[in-house]
Amino acid sequence: MTPTRANLQLHVPEPTGRPGHETDFGYLRVAPAGSVPRPAVDVSPLETAPLAESLIAVLDAEGRAVGPWAPEVDPALLQRGMRAMLRTRAFDARMHVAQRQRKISFYMQCLGEEAIACAHTMALEPGDMCFPSYRQQGLLLSRDDVSMVEMMCQAMSNPRDPLRGRQMPVMYSYKRAGFFSISGNLATQFIQAVGWAMASAIKGDSRIASAWIGDGATAESDFHTALTFAHVYRAPVILNVVNNQWAISTFQAIAGGETTTFAQRGVGSGLASLRVDGNDFLAVLAASRWAAERARGNFGPTLIEWVTYRGGAHSTSDDPSRYRPANDWQRFPLGDPIARLKQHLIVLGTWSDAQHEELQRQMEAEVSAALKEAESHGGTLIDQHVPPIESMFDDVYRDMPAHLQGQLKQARAEWEQQSHAAVRQEG
Repeated sequence: MTPTRANLQLHVPEPTGRPGHETDFGYLRVAPAGSVPRPAVDVSPLETAPLAESLIAVLDAEGRAVGPWAPEVDPALLQRGMRAMLRTRAFDARMHVAQRQRKISFYMQCLGEEAIACAHTMALEPGDMCFPSYRQQGLLLSRDDVSMVEMMCQAMSNPRDPLRGRQMPVMYSYKRAGFFSISGNLATQFIQAVGWAMASAIKGDSRIASAWIGDGATAESDFHTALTFAHVYRAPVILNVVNNQWAISTFQAIAGGETTTFAQRGVGSGLASLRVDGNDFLAVLAASRWAAERARGNFGPTLIEWVTYRGGAHSTSDDPSRYRPANDWQRFPLGDPIARLKQHLIVLGTWSDAQHEELQRQMEAEVSAALKEAESHGGTLIDQHVPPIESMFDDVYRDMPAHLQGQLKQARAEWEQQSHAAVRQEG
């Protein structure tokens, strides 16, 4: 007699909250601040398995730095970090408004994720190379040698755009700042960073690489390829997975975060792996320093899962109220990274509400002044600025080949013909 069997069922992960139904954040697997041990930087990857399952945190509910991961850090450095995060948030807010005013075509904020980039950059050294995704503008805005005006001009694709309109808005590129060209293709950053790090090691250099992707991009094959090469060749690289819970409208469980953590994938691939509270500035700084020291010491790569929350829309083309509760960010258990660092600085006695408000005003004024200057160079969507036809051909070859010279001549003729026709039609 044939035994009765249940019908097969396909499992499709679902988020624990939807519009009209508050999210149950019990799935996050948080741990008390200071409860996770800090191993030596030469630890074997397998021994980091518990760290990939738990959550490294330094700041407790009272704003005190506790536990073995609490870094030795001067309060002045933390104030620099506060300035960087407030600057980044002010920049994002103003550029978001600029897009709504039709001054730029597109923008992506990092609201709620500022600590991850701003603290991480403090663990890097000149010459190190970052391979960012489109939500790490804090790496640039933490620096004083990268022009905010220039970044705005890039988003406008105006005549002062250093990339001459050949990248989408927010996809910056600054070789001198160790900021590799942003790509809209998912997960490419990981394999590029591993290759760059391998080249650094082959040359006997001292520079390391750091790459960034989101939780959704871990489903891409490039993610797994990068982990394999990083493990096999012990590439001096930090592989950052920013788990902000949502990849556009797709919940992080769809990418595989339902029953395991993203950090655990690193352990399975032979990499030392950490899972860290990405809204805890001190924890981000400590984990970044640990991974950087491990890479520089030839002990191998590190994968870090930064647990955070995307406070805003995926981009200005997205409406998150259609797929998640509107108050999710306010209810997120790991809080706001700026508010948490502010609380810690006040506990240290080196900060106050008045200082915080004054710094916030300064950053907002700086951003407003920068935008005014950027707009003075023209090229916003409202201006209906059209770049010269030559810009399609310039800045590719040192000496323009004959076939491109011919195409430029043809393009000029067609452009002039259309312009004359438009004038006659208007007349």
